[in-house]
This record gives sequence, C-alpha cells and structure tokens, in this order.
Amino acid sequence: MPHIALVTLVVRDYDEALSFYTGALGFELVEDTDRGDGSRWVVVRPRGTEGTGLLLARAKDEAQAASVGAQTDGRVGFFLHAEDFAGDHARMTAAGVRFLEEPRHEVYGSVAVFEDLYGNRWDLLQPAS
Repeated sequence: MPHIALVTLVVRDYDEALSFYTGALGFELVEDTDRGDGSRWVVVRPRGTEGTGLLLARAKDEAQAASVGAQTDGRVGFFLHAEDFAGDHARMTAAGVRFLEEPRHEVYGSVAVFEDLYGNRWDLLQPAS
C-alpha cells in the first residue's frame, strides 16, 4: 500500500466547503460527481500534488452534523505542509483564514495552527530541512 488516498471530512454543505478549500486554502478540485441520490463525491487536495486528498462528505443526519468541526475533538487533526511558510501564511491570512496563534519556529520547523470554516484545527507546517 503506497499511501492513504483519501481522508473524509464531514461538512455542512458541499459548496461552502469547496469555496473554503479551493479559495482560502488554494486546494484544487479533483472530482465533483453527483451520485444521483442528492449526495456528491467531492475530492480536493493541495494544488499540484498527487498525494492524499480530502473527501468532503456532507453530513447525512443529526449525529453526523454534530461532528462537523469536531472530528478530532479540538485537537489538531490535519497537517498542511508548506514550502514557503511565510508566503502561504500571508496568503491564507489575506484570504480570511483564522490563525489561532502567531507563527512559531520550532526545532522541527515553522508552524501555526489555524481553523477551517467549521473549526477543525490544522497545522500549517514547514518542516525543518
């Protein structure tokens, strides 16, 4: 098994999630297929990569809706690697991404925690070389 292909992220609405991930984060839309039952198969991933994508899955019921934004119970659950940390941080900030802290420079690299539109926590991380 060479890699994890997809990670599911439960969202309130496909289009608002697409707007955030492709707009504010700069991801690319890989697939958006109507499944014929009111649901869609929506996959995004960081632009220019062939790695793991996010399957944006609209909540189907109240229990799933309650998990939107809390899939990792307040912990950082997603890690977005950067090649230009300062540039990506500035672009994301200008696009309205809410960072929860100022950038830090640690032994392992530069990092700042941000929230997606639902409150899921992410690390923007440029690993030390």
